[in-house]
Amino acid sequence: MAIPQLSPEQLQQARQAAATARRSRAELKAKVRGGSVALGDALDLAATDDVLAHVKVVDLLKCLPRVGDKRAADVMERLDIAPNRRVRGLGRHQVAGLKAEFS
Repeated sequence: MAIPQLSPEQLQQARQAAATARRSRAELKAKVRGGSVALGDALDLAATDDVLAHVKVVDLLKCLPRVGDKRAADVMERLDIAPNRRVRGLGRHQVAGLKAEFS
């Protein structure tokens, strides 16, 4: 299947939509990093918002205090979460495990 040719207006709209999505994901991670939103609340927000659901789990975990590459990888391995998993792809037991770990 060929990639459709977009008009300049459609390209501009797509760029704006992508920038808005990146900005909202960055805002969520900044709120988690700042402590104004807990991990459990962030997971609940991402469950209801299609844009936020595309945040990688490892990136969200690394926004938490005292969680770096090593601890995030250990937690994800223990909960059987793939390293490239996004929030949308988590199962209910994985979400519950993350909430229990960081509450």
